Amino acid sequence: MAVYRWASFLGLANRAGKLITGEEMTVKEIQRGNAKLVLLSKDASHNTEKKITDKAAFYKVPVRRVENREALGQAIGKEARVVVAVMDIGFAKKLKTLIDEE
Repeated sequence: MAVYRWASFLGLANRAGKLITGEEMTVKEIQRGNAKLVLLSKDASHNTEKKITDKAAFYKVPVRRVENREALGQAIGKEARVVVAVMDIGFAKKLKTLIDEE
């Protein structure tokens, strides 16, 4: 399995308490204006993908796609995760840069 530079930085954001995971929590934080970046796995279900991307687009929250749910979960030291929201603008900017470089 490939090691992504964004993954270790996401782990750092997690340890700093700047992430939330899960579809419902992510949607809530997007609506509240707290989510600065949403990471969505490329193997998310069509319904989950549509719900998250539509909500993020409406509230103007950037979305980045990552390889798969295992990579996303592993990056934060948990089991597979389909969606993660970054709650801190500094972490969000750096993660966008790292993911866009891959």
